[in-house]
Amino acid sequence: MAKMLQTLVPRLAARLLQACMVALLVGVATFLMARSLPGDMAYRIAAGRYGYDMVDRDAAAKVAAELDLGQSSAAALSSWFGDLLRFDLGTSLVTGQPVVREIAHQLSHSMTLALTAILLSLFIGPPLGILAGLRPNGLLDRGLFFISTALKALPQFVIGMVLVMVFGVTLQILPAAGHDHGAHLILPALTLALGLAAMSNRVARDATVAVAGSAYYGFGRIKGLSDLRLFMRHGLRNIAVPVVTYLGLQFIYLVEGVVVVETLFAWPGIGHALVHAVFGRDVPMIQGTALVMGLMFVALNAAVDLACHLIDPRLRQGKVSGARKTP
Repeated sequence: MAKMLQTLVPRLAARLLQACMVALLVGVATFLMARSLPGDMAYRIAAGRYGYDMVDRDAAAKVAAELDLGQSSAAALSSWFGDLLRFDLGTSLVTGQPVVREIAHQLSHSMTLALTAILLSLFIGPPLGILAGLRPNGLLDRGLFFISTALKALPQFVIGMVLVMVFGVTLQILPAAGHDHGAHLILPALTLALGLAAMSNRVARDATVAVAGSAYYGFGRIKGLSDLRLFMRHGLRNIAVPVVTYLGLQFIYLVEGVVVVETLFAWPGIGHALVHAVFGRDVPMIQGTALVMGLMFVALNAAVDLACHLIDPRLRQGKVSGARKTP
């Protein structure tokens, strides 16, 4: 246990430093990009509050005076970082609600969508990849390679539109958009899951081929272990390490996909809110949303590190090098 903590502490400290750097870079980058967008910022905020049909110059001027939009960029950014040090993400310029409260409400919907997509992808991708890896260059392997390449090449909104046309319009067995009940979750989650499974099945396939061709796996056959026992005892854990590691990279795909998929399916999550915040020039909301997404990425990477430590005893012993070793 002490040795495990000794190897984990430096990694967790590095993740904490990474989180601080993410907060700094995301805050500055999103602030500068939001301020550099074309159009009248006060007019866009007023339109977000009252609607475009109800906005005129007087309403925009009133909003500009109320929010002190004439202050310098440096002063506004310094004020945001000061609030951040007090764990305060500020107040939405459009709704007037605390950004933390807005994000907490939206994040629960996004987490539900993301976790459902990841679970679906794990049920679809790795099992098929393992089956393909046990018989490389077979019919299943070649078919999965073609399907995975096609799914990876298609943008998420194309996959989503195809699913809507098939299940929502043609078959009419699933709702095309909304969030009233659980059935509305299926199509957006499946849209994300197919893209995730397109890569995770190849990772599992390549890991299976490497494990099945290793010396320790062949030695297990010589000892007379059955195929099932050999796979469960010596294969599955070694295959799981690269698959679990890849889950951290999949979060990048999720962050990109959530923004598109939530907007496409009218799912009230953090990605959908980010799009509306950009249109409404709601700078604190943009900064807070991007910051939460960045910190979630750091947290997921830390969780993946911890999971790999629990799965692979070589990591706990600090013996992993560039080459794979026989367990």
